[in-house]
Amino acid sequence: MFAIARTAALCAALISLVCTVAHAQTPKPGAVAPAARLEGVVNINTATASELELLPGVGPARARAILEHRKAKGEFKAVDDLRAVGGIGDRALEQLRPHCVLTGKTTAHRPD
Repeated sequence: MFAIARTAALCAALISLVCTVAHAQTPKPGAVAPAARLEGVVNINTATASELELLPGVGPARARAILEHRKAKGEFKAVDDLRAVGGIGDRALEQLRPHCVLTGKTTAHRPD
């Protein structure tokens, strides 16, 4: 009887552990997904929507928000100004920062 109870307790603990690990690996709502490798930079003051979408965590909606913000407020003075764009917080900004510039050409591309 004791062996059955102990086995049941171990099974319950194992199931709990598996569920915890699975939950930890599930992306949280609003989390920025890791992007495929990106080479080069994106000029956030001149980039098109498709160029902005090369940035990690930037899809069509966020690219559109960046373009609308740029149209309404003018050029970005600093990469940190992206925080004013809806959906871009500190975590997203840290992923974007290495790939964003304010002047020069957009050279970003995904290597094959």
